[in-house]
Amino acid sequence: MAEFPQTRLRRNRRTPALRDLLQETHLHPEQVIQPIFVKHGSHVKHEIQSMPGQYQFSLDNLAEQVKRIEDVGVKSIIVFGIPEHKDETGSDAYNTDGIIAKSVQLIKEVAPSMQVVTDVCCCEYTHHGHCGVINTIGGRQDVHNDKTLALLCQQAQVQAKAGADIIAPSGMVDGQVTAIRHALDDAGFTHIPIMSYAVKYASSLYGPFRDAAEGAPKFGDRRAYQMNPANSNEALREAELDIQEGADMLMVKPAGMYLDIIQRLKTQYPQIPLAAYQVSGEYSMIKAASKNGWLNEADMIQESLLAIKRAGADIIISYFAADFCAKANRK
Repeated sequence: MAEFPQTRLRRNRRTPALRDLLQETHLHPEQVIQPIFVKHGSHVKHEIQSMPGQYQFSLDNLAEQVKRIEDVGVKSIIVFGIPEHKDETGSDAYNTDGIIAKSVQLIKEVAPSMQVVTDVCCCEYTHHGHCGVINTIGGRQDVHNDKTLALLCQQAQVQAKAGADIIAPSGMVDGQVTAIRHALDDAGFTHIPIMSYAVKYASSLYGPFRDAAEGAPKFGDRRAYQMNPANSNEALREAELDIQEGADMLMVKPAGMYLDIIQRLKTQYPQIPLAAYQVSGEYSMIKAASKNGWLNEADMIQESLLAIKRAGADIIISYFAADFCAKANRK
């Protein structure tokens, strides 16, 4: 009979403490970011129907929410604004008295150590719901790239002045990183890093977010400037362009269905911090399955976030961030 070496640690000898000791992938509260939706008005705490447990908050309720998630261990948030009035160019996004500027200022007042990421895009602020200025040629309506860049630069400067720690352009507009980098530098914000949504797919998983941010496109779709879900090599090209333009961090969005993309990017660019966005549809699917008793929510949160981290993400934006931090800090 063949003899087997006795040096291998058999699975049936692993106690819970030993299993934790041998765990290869670890995710910490410092590595997750909680999204927050801030809406104009007062006394607003409106639960988002397609995202149970997530809310739109008015400014007068924002401070309480920020303190709550800070108390459970959240270190970073990303803010999305919903203005009272929307127009052709999304002017509230670059208004120094607009909803996003006021939100950042308030967050920094009530939680000075909280790291604030701001989304630079037009879709939540335009009445048509697209990510930039619309150009019509021969009956066809498209986002005008260069006119949009000018507005994104104004947004970035306003957000940085309000106190944003990280600027995150999400519109997939060509040249947005280099344009914003120059705009920030010219305004004296050379220290503010850019987290670029370098690889943003035209996914079916964004529906609940569009409810939350009230930013669904009123015509057409965003496939002209977001990536085809069938493409993988294109992700490397998009990431390389943003690195060349000066991005400090890259992002893949969505996360769960694109773990292969996360892994490819981390392998290709190991020196560049990589974020992944576990988007609204991913959140809502877990919530729905849990509500119906099909899956254990706490286990799914942990497993899904660890999968994203294991694939290579250094940072995870997730609507479960506060839940994860609360559990991590109870251990």
